[in-house]
Amino acid sequence: MADLPPRRWLVRGLLGVIVVSLLLFSGVLTLSYEEPTLETSVTESAPEGDTVVASQGWNARNVSLPGRPARLVSVNQSGAVEWTHGGPNGTDNWFYDVDPLPNGNLLVVNPVQDNTVVYEFDPDTQKRVWTERFDLVDIHDVDLINDDELLVAGINYDEDRPSRDRVFVYNRTTNDVTWKWLFKNHYPADADKGVRTEDWTHVNDVDAVRNGEFLVSVRNMDQVISINRSTKDIELRLGRDDDHETLYEQHNPTYFESENGTPTILVADSENDRIVEYARVGGPPGEGEWKRTWTLTGDLNWPRDADRLPNGNTLVVDSMNHRVIEVTPAGEVVWEMDAPWATYDAERVAHGDEPGGPTITDQNASGNVTLYGGSETGVSGAPTIPSAVKGVVAKTPLPAGATALAESWRRVSPWFKPTWMPIWAFSIVVVSLSVLLVWGVGEGVYQRRRIQQRLAGSLGSIRHRLERGR
Repeated sequence: MADLPPRRWLVRGLLGVIVVSLLLFSGVLTLSYEEPTLETSVTESAPEGDTVVASQGWNARNVSLPGRPARLVSVNQSGAVEWTHGGPNGTDNWFYDVDPLPNGNLLVVNPVQDNTVVYEFDPDTQKRVWTERFDLVDIHDVDLINDDELLVAGINYDEDRPSRDRVFVYNRTTNDVTWKWLFKNHYPADADKGVRTEDWTHVNDVDAVRNGEFLVSVRNMDQVISINRSTKDIELRLGRDDDHETLYEQHNPTYFESENGTPTILVADSENDRIVEYARVGGPPGEGEWKRTWTLTGDLNWPRDADRLPNGNTLVVDSMNHRVIEVTPAGEVVWEMDAPWATYDAERVAHGDEPGGPTITDQNASGNVTLYGGSETGVSGAPTIPSAVKGVVAKTPLPAGATALAESWRRVSPWFKPTWMPIWAFSIVVVSLSVLLVWGVGEGVYQRRRIQQRLAGSLGSIRHRLERGR
């Protein structure tokens, strides 16, 4: 029997086989992957009118990265793209909220490098009707109220002072701020990571709702609140800081009421990868409690918008799957549109801003439902990375925190992976490179004496040549 190679060569061979196998597997997954493109993929039900979608995109120093466009898109009932809009020259950093206006135009929120541009956009002429600029670099939501007032969710990234995050009303006629509400006056200074945190509240949505109140999404506090414009009191509060069972860094809540007047909030529960609806029960406003009446889960990755349509379905923005889906109360996807990149907001123009269709309770459809009927995201037939890790953790002594790490990886990796590569393939490449790095470090430690000798010899030879040349 021939002698086996030394153990170190067996280890090297095994590591080489592992790395090559992983890279080949990653290549196979990539070849079978269909990169999201601008198209309608499911049309079980024809939508009522055009759909306008805002995609955040990914921008660095005022230049959009390849394959990650920031834009507005309009598709008609048949799914054909009617127009796309990338913003005026030099203002295509991001797109966030877009609202249909009564005159058929759109209110657009477009943060740029040093401020946020807000404008009325005419889809027919593809031109701006009017423009306002705010000295805040990352405003997510602005609503037009009372014809000439702009209601603004004012994120203010303060670095050297207590936070100035606020909600305010700007009058376009007088060019003045006529009302403001500072979070530091209504929240304890130690809330979340503290009032001196650069991004303290990340207030990302505001809507005018019942009786002169403003519904506000306080993302970093895991709360949706309703502020009385006259008294500045908080009239309703859904969720509390770090209560992730209720909400976890949510986006775009909608307030509406059941036929019997029950206050109801539909919201994209983003970090929990679900859409939830809560009803205020057990007492009058301010005295009852919130009951979750509907939960939509499944293949969602960081959803950031949910609107209840008049037909009872819900229009959902599935941000990191780069798509918009219309879902029945039972969870069936009846319409789907891919709209890369990092889809943020979607509106059925015919229904106006925040259509507020029937509540789940009024439809007798309360419960927990799972998505079905939509197109597959990622690698066909493969579980998500968090699901796979959770299955492994359940059968091994690995810490439960590994699942949370996998969730974070699923959320973060799309921002820097190639758009033509699925997350699974990219993750496998990262593992392969990690194995190569550990292998290289191990070889360096094992061969350190030989490396030192060769390095000393090379330095000695160089020194000798220099001395001879003097």
